[in-house]
Amino acid sequence: MKSVLVLEDGTYFTGEAFGKTGEVVGEIVFNTCMTGYQEILTNPSYNGQIVAMTYPLIGNYGFNRYDNESDRIHVQGFIVKELSDTPTNWRCEITPEEYFVTNGIVGIKGIDTRNLTKHIRSKGSMHGIISTESGNIDLLLEKLMKKKTEKKNAVMEVSTKSPIHKPGRGKRVVVMDFGVKHSIIKALEKLDCDIYILPASSPANEIMSYNPDGILLSNGPGDPSELPFVKSTVQELIGKKPMLGIGLGHQLLGLALGGKVKKLPFGHHGANQPVRDYIKGKCYVTSQCHNYALENDFSDDIFITHININDNTVEGFKHKHHPVLGVQYHPKAILGQDDSSYIFDEFIKMMDNL
Repeated sequence: MKSVLVLEDGTYFTGEAFGKTGEVVGEIVFNTCMTGYQEILTNPSYNGQIVAMTYPLIGNYGFNRYDNESDRIHVQGFIVKELSDTPTNWRCEITPEEYFVTNGIVGIKGIDTRNLTKHIRSKGSMHGIISTESGNIDLLLEKLMKKKTEKKNAVMEVSTKSPIHKPGRGKRVVVMDFGVKHSIIKALEKLDCDIYILPASSPANEIMSYNPDGILLSNGPGDPSELPFVKSTVQELIGKKPMLGIGLGHQLLGLALGGKVKKLPFGHHGANQPVRDYIKGKCYVTSQCHNYALENDFSDDIFITHININDNTVEGFKHKHHPVLGVQYHPKAILGQDDSSYIFDEFIKMMDNL
């Protein structure tokens, strides 16, 4: 079945449909990972977005029940150059086509993903629509622009609706769930933490009622400036307990400390983002998925610890007086690499020193 991708500037690409038929609208982002497509599809940080994979062959090792980063699919749509129909891997349980149909994902394949990526890099981030129902570009563009204006709260869509307890014998950690990934929870479990995952809307007094040793602000989707109620909550908590912010949580922590955020031209999406750690004097190759970043104009109370080598955006900071640490990238998010997992050890040390 034929399919079409239309961008908000009128550029369009024709290809073949896979997965669910229909129409979806979302912000187009490109991801540079060569593997990990299942983790990307189930990453809550991609809620509401259409993801284009730059690697030309996707699905060659199939899908399984183990590699999910959450309990469901979060991408709005999926774009690939070629979708494998002969996956080969001992862990494969379902073929790509079956996976996308079963999970109701609208996808388009057979388009020039390199050209699409270059277009977004030069023109900046923009919304798009994938359709199997119409080839009328003007009509699809009209639908796209109408849908783009609709307001959504992406964080509340992915956050847990009620508290979740994952028992452990170690430090008690409250996770403010803005779209937390399974890999982050697993990293805390590996350290034997006693984990309470709370809804993003939880007020400060409820969080403190759990008597946590530390508070983790998770990753998640969207613009942190659209979450003023979370910013206020975080401001109340600063200085009371050690805090670690990851991804969106890092941005919210920065806002609560008086920082500002900016939207990047096309964001950071992939597992090959180079980050310099000024404290350890090392460079790490990190996994990231965000369209916003903190500006480097903090007060003198903030020490910038990490910088993105590609564009010099803020990747990490510490507070000079409070046990507060934020990192933009996702520790332990790269299969086979755990160089940046020391961030969780730093979090434990902050709790030990309380």
